[in-house]
Amino acid sequence: MKSLSVFFSPLVFSLLSILATQGVSQQKVIVDRVIGVVGNSAILESDIIAQKLQLQAQGVDLGPRPECVLLDDMMFQKLLYNQAQIDTVEVSESHVEQEIERRLRFFIQQIGSRERLEEYYGKTLDELREEFREPIREQEISRRMESQITQNVAITPSEVKAYFNNLPPDSIPMVESELSMSKILIEPSIQQEEINAIKARLEGFRQRVLEGESFRTLAILYSEDPGSARRGGELGFYARGQLHPEFEAVAFGLQPGEVSEVVETRSGYHIIQLIARRGEQVNVRHLLLQPRVSPEVAQQAQNRLDSIRTLIREGDMSFEEAARRFSDHPGGRTGGRIINPYTGTTRFRTDEIEPGLFFVVDRLEVGEISRPVPTTTEGGREAFKIVRLDSRIDPHPANLEQDYDFIQKLALDEKRKRAILQWVNRRLGSTYVLIHEDYRDCDFDVQWIR
Repeated sequence: MKSLSVFFSPLVFSLLSILATQGVSQQKVIVDRVIGVVGNSAILESDIIAQKLQLQAQGVDLGPRPECVLLDDMMFQKLLYNQAQIDTVEVSESHVEQEIERRLRFFIQQIGSRERLEEYYGKTLDELREEFREPIREQEISRRMESQITQNVAITPSEVKAYFNNLPPDSIPMVESELSMSKILIEPSIQQEEINAIKARLEGFRQRVLEGESFRTLAILYSEDPGSARRGGELGFYARGQLHPEFEAVAFGLQPGEVSEVVETRSGYHIIQLIARRGEQVNVRHLLLQPRVSPEVAQQAQNRLDSIRTLIREGDMSFEEAARRFSDHPGGRTGGRIINPYTGTTRFRTDEIEPGLFFVVDRLEVGEISRPVPTTTEGGREAFKIVRLDSRIDPHPANLEQDYDFIQKLALDEKRKRAILQWVNRRLGSTYVLIHEDYRDCDFDVQWIR
């Protein structure tokens, strides 16, 4: 049986824990008895059942005894927290606030809207924030404690090789089909006339708000930020460093209800209204308009990419050199290689490729370059790109030649797990632990009762 902490993000499970407990409470399921104690921290059976129900609803399979897996993980989290208190490991209030807002945004995204989240749990967003505060503080302290335990764990190439060579043949993991790609991107310039028209339109909206119209209504009707438009332009609380610098500089200088002048960021042009400020966090509404590239300029960008593609295909220039010379994407400096944001490598599983890009590369042969295709930059701007398929790896059992990075990560995870288990075993000698007799037959990773 494997502890959840080793393989799953604490964000997902800790957040599920908080919300699941509330969901069970709302359903009037009352199960309360102490089934575990670590140091000064108790674990209730209701916590275990709540998490189990929520994870089952998410389709997560924890094996035949999910309550044992969950209890093992919660005992570990409590041990971390107990030691963190002894070592005076702390997290700042601003960090806790940022985590609350980040996790709320995650669940709002999952459930569909803030209103649906509030309706489901029968509580306002502010009430949920208060209920989250202490559990999240504990989880963040525990996570920081775990990071301290493993911060010096590193792995050498010889250890990676030894780890792989010691795997039983039937335990060698399968590697899914993977692709590596490079791109050259050109972001067409926007004509000044279009920018002036966008600014004038936003200034018109600003005047309408100053004359008494609802900013919220105008944002719903006209904002081109789909994520916030349906909420009347409201973003929720953000701390410094989480928004565009130009946007932040204006937002933090507003008074409640005040509407800004037009603000330019890489996402477009905005007007901003401050809803509330709480310490070093602000909640604002904004109305975003994005200038459009004219058809003539767009065609010029495509023609330029076509010429670059021809240069490469005829051997007058390598793809890497063309990317360095012509690409408007920062990746051009390294030859245009596309980096997987999930793994930090250049290899993508097919389910990690955005649908629009997969549609382009799935038809290419290795080494082939696509024709220019429209795309959107990280800032939401219109652009065009050509893409080269660098490699296509079919599903296969992992091997050191093709899959070193993948195996290295597995070996490092295993070494970190051993370091954590060694730390746990040392701490258990001086920590009070109790497990209810109904759970003592669980096959825990840790021998909690000595």
